[in-house]
Amino acid sequence: MNENTIPLIGDSFPEMTVNTTRGKIKLPSDYKGRWFILFSHPGDFTPVCTTEFVAFQKRYKKFQELNCDLIGLSIDQVFAHLKWEEWIKENLDVEIKFPIIADNAGQVGRILGMLHTQAGGTQTVRAVFIVGPKGIVRAILYYPLELGRNMDEIVRMIEGLQVADKGYAIPANWPNNEIMKNHVIVPPANTVDMIKKRKQQEEKGEIECLDWWLCHRKK
Repeated sequence: MNENTIPLIGDSFPEMTVNTTRGKIKLPSDYKGRWFILFSHPGDFTPVCTTEFVAFQKRYKKFQELNCDLIGLSIDQVFAHLKWEEWIKENLDVEIKFPIIADNAGQVGRILGMLHTQAGGTQTVRAVFIVGPKGIVRAILYYPLELGRNMDEIVRMIEGLQVADKGYAIPANWPNNEIMKNHVIVPPANTVDMIKKRKQQEEKGEIECLDWWLCHRKK
C-alpha cells in the first residue's frame, strides 16, 4: 500500500487492532485463511443502516458457507452498538451475530477512507472492503449515505471471486448472464497454439465458443 493512501485492490489490508462488540480483533491476522467483509455504516439507530444490518444478518449463514465473515463499523461507541443490537433483536427478532467495530476515534475510518467529508468527518460512508484469505483487498465498494446496499450483489461478488481464483473470469450479471447464463469465461487464447487448443476443446465439448477469444464453460 502506498503511504498516505487508502488500500487499493491488490494491496495488503492494513494491520490494525480494533475494539468491537465481540472484544478486540486483530485485522487481518485473526481472519487468516478466511474471507472477510468489512463494511461501514453512517450510524446506529438510523433507518437505512438498520435495514442493512438485518439484510446482512439474514445472509449470515450464506456468507459462512462461503468461508466469509462479516465485520461492521461506525464511529459510534461500543455501548451504542450493543444497545442497537438489542433493539434489533427485540423489535425485529433478528440477532446480529457478527462483530461491530467501535471506531469512535475515527482512526479506522481515516485509514480506509470511510469518513464522509460533507458530514465534517463525523459519519462513515457506506464502504465495503472484501478481503481474501491471504489478507489481500479483493474488491472495494462505496455508496452514498442515502443509498442502501444490495447484499445479494455482495454475496455474488464473494462467489464470483472464489470462482475467479480457479482461473476464470466472471461475465456480467453472472450467474444469469444474457449470453452464457451461469457459465464462466475461459481465459482468451493469446498464442497460435492456444487458439488451436481452444478449437480442440470446443470440438470435444469441453467448452463453448462464440470465437476463439470468447469461450465459456460450466464452472
